[in-house]
Amino acid sequence: MTEPVRLSKRLAELIACSRREAEQYIEGGWVLVDGQVIDEPQFKVLAQKVELAADARLAPIEPVTLLLHKPAGIDTLKDFSAALQLVTPASRWPDDRSGLRTLKGHFARLSGIAPLEADASGLVVFTQDWRIVRKLTDDAGKLEHEYNVEVAGEIAPHGLNRLNHGLTYKGWALPPVKASWQSETRLRIVLKALQPGQIAHMCASVGLTVMSIKRIRIGGVPLSKVQPGQWRYMAASEKF
Repeated sequence: MTEPVRLSKRLAELIACSRREAEQYIEGGWVLVDGQVIDEPQFKVLAQKVELAADARLAPIEPVTLLLHKPAGIDTLKDFSAALQLVTPASRWPDDRSGLRTLKGHFARLSGIAPLEADASGLVVFTQDWRIVRKLTDDAGKLEHEYNVEVAGEIAPHGLNRLNHGLTYKGWALPPVKASWQSETRLRIVLKALQPGQIAHMCASVGLTVMSIKRIRIGGVPLSKVQPGQWRYMAASEKF
């Protein structure tokens, strides 16, 4: 062979399968070129050794959901593109326990859901799964969102009780929330159907100034210990 050929063509010839089947094997991360996994069917090979993994499965890539720790300063309420640029193979959380292999196909056709305002950090969701999109959209007002809120100042008398039960925002009575102290300067706030600016307004109403806001959970899915700018896969056992 004197001219490079597409990996999918070489694999199809080696194992006597169709070109589409070869592409599925490659996209699934089951093909090695000189011992290295290559998941791009258009990759060109010449004299390299091409192998199909012994445990290879012929199946389309299952849709995945990626959980990003968005740093403060990126406003996903307006646009998810800046946050999406952080989601790369190199920024995967090294302690990810999902058992999934990082594949190029996992970074295509991702939809951003559950945005955060610019001043907030924490859990933001990117998914290829329409069921996750529908869950987080249709049930947006039903799912709990948990935040760690660093504050300064002295809380007003009965302020914690007011945070939980007695505040209004933009002329509307707020539904009950769960607010509790985690330390002298950190509040844990759990609420549903959060509106932009609501947490800062709630805290200001009881004499507190918000220093930082971090979302650590949506429904039953936690951020875990993912660091700012890193992401992890949502495991099959996790449910929003």
